[in-house]
Amino acid sequence: MSSNVYFMDLRTTFKENLFQKLGRLVETAGIADTVDKRDLVAIKIHFGEKGNAAFIRPLFVRKMVEMIRSLEGNPFLTDANTLYAGTRSDAPSHLTTAIQNGFAYAVVDAPLVIADGLRGKSEFAISIDQKNFKNVYIGAEIVQADTLISMAHFKGHELSGFGGAIKNIGMGCASRKGKLAQHSTLSPEIKRKKCIGCGECVMHCSQQALSVVEKKAVMDTQKCIGCGECILICSQEAIQVQWNQSIPTFMENMVEYTLGVLTGKESKCLFINFITDVSPACDCYGHNDAPIVRDIGVLASRDPVAIDQASVDLVNQELANPGSCLTANTRPGEDKFRGIYPKIDWMHQLAYAEEIGIGTRAYDLIKI
Repeated sequence: MSSNVYFMDLRTTFKENLFQKLGRLVETAGIADTVDKRDLVAIKIHFGEKGNAAFIRPLFVRKMVEMIRSLEGNPFLTDANTLYAGTRSDAPSHLTTAIQNGFAYAVVDAPLVIADGLRGKSEFAISIDQKNFKNVYIGAEIVQADTLISMAHFKGHELSGFGGAIKNIGMGCASRKGKLAQHSTLSPEIKRKKCIGCGECVMHCSQQALSVVEKKAVMDTQKCIGCGECILICSQEAIQVQWNQSIPTFMENMVEYTLGVLTGKESKCLFINFITDVSPACDCYGHNDAPIVRDIGVLASRDPVAIDQASVDLVNQELANPGSCLTANTRPGEDKFRGIYPKIDWMHQLAYAEEIGIGTRAYDLIKI
């Protein structure tokens, strides 16, 4: 059986602006069936790393806040701290970055709550009894919320091929311990010929697993937790993921964490994907490269698997933007994400999510 995925393009008229159209989209998708009176409603959003500008605009989040309040729900914006060292690795830094990126109360009309507390240790263990994990560790404020609204910026991702609803909640709602568990099978490798010994990776490694010896970076694999921060920070692309079985395992881990987040909230979730500013990499970067395709629109669904499948299909139907980093698979119908990350089979995350019962890849795209 297929799931309904509702789609709005970005065309407007004097009769209906973009915010009103977004409201109509989520009404059609069933937000009234998701939010009950007095519900504590977690709006899971990526606030963007400092220096990044591809994340969802705060004014769109304000519209969601208004709609939740109209249903007499009590909304708050949330995300969990990052595993890597950056501008969102603890609650004070995270909140400061969010406010500097425009998510202040005066703009969004809702409080900001970091889901896993001051240092990423506020969590609940959720039993899922799956292949890779028996228990998963989810930010306490996510678990305690009555309703979850995922607002995901759809874009490329260095490990999962793309990031959408599944990544937004599976990775984004995990505590620091949960993020570590998801990354623990990944161990980056150093390409010595590319390394210039600048030491940037050393300064950004939270585990002191890197050092510079004879003008080359050296990794202590016993200390490495596989967070990937060094991969992101290296300007020479000298630190890279080891392309092996660990990538599919990472995707499965992320999907199993998605199942944990949804446990107990199966009928209390709504997923919204913004296919705008489709950057080639995650919003965890301190910058964002040119979009790989044009701005397409916004999707909403009660099914996280169907909405991600529809999102990737819509991107792949597009002609690549000239001047972007995409030089392969540029024509309509070609796989844009394999064009960026040819060694990553993004379909694995969707197939596994379908296999363990999170949703279905079959969908009916309904344009409003």
